[in-house]
Amino acid sequence: MRLFAAVVPSTPAIAELAAEVGQLRAALPERDRGRLRWTEPALWHFTLAFLGEVDESLLPELGERLARAAHRHPVHELRFAGGGRFGDRVLWVGVTGSLETLGGLAHSTRAGARRAGVNMTDSKPFHPHLTLARAAGHVNLRPYAEELAEFRGRKWWVERVDLVRSHLPASGVAGERPRYEIVASWPLGTRRAG
Repeated sequence: MRLFAAVVPSTPAIAELAAEVGQLRAALPERDRGRLRWTEPALWHFTLAFLGEVDESLLPELGERLARAAHRHPVHELRFAGGGRFGDRVLWVGVTGSLETLGGLAHSTRAGARRAGVNMTDSKPFHPHLTLARAAGHVNLRPYAEELAEFRGRKWWVERVDLVRSHLPASGVAGERPRYEIVASWPLGTRRAG
């Protein structure tokens, strides 16, 4: 099964970002409307570790390792902030807050997956971002990234790590999106006050 470990933002934070993205989409020039594939808010997440294809026999050990990784890190605060792009292919929103804790959580999650026997081929450094859109064809994403640069969302709390199964599109229908299923979740170690 195709898996990744992730942090899913709070529902109010997603709703606030969705409203901002809605305004951005409404202002798109006609030429760009069909050339950007927008991710659905229900799919928004911060990938901590992309695990790829994982044999089901590894799931018990993987679950134990990810539970330990989550428990080592405290509940922490984040907020959506700013935006950027990877070339003219991907438009994303960033995050601010307890980035050192989030980075440590990503590191522990990746290490736990490796120790569980998952063949971790993704060696890119952790860059916390949430993908908003992918370009299909040439689109200058700079103005959209600049529009997002001033965005500052509400605070939200990272309280758990989710193991997510990605069901890739199989119908062959143009524009079909992957479907995500949370397989398991583990709480972070220290709970927040109040």
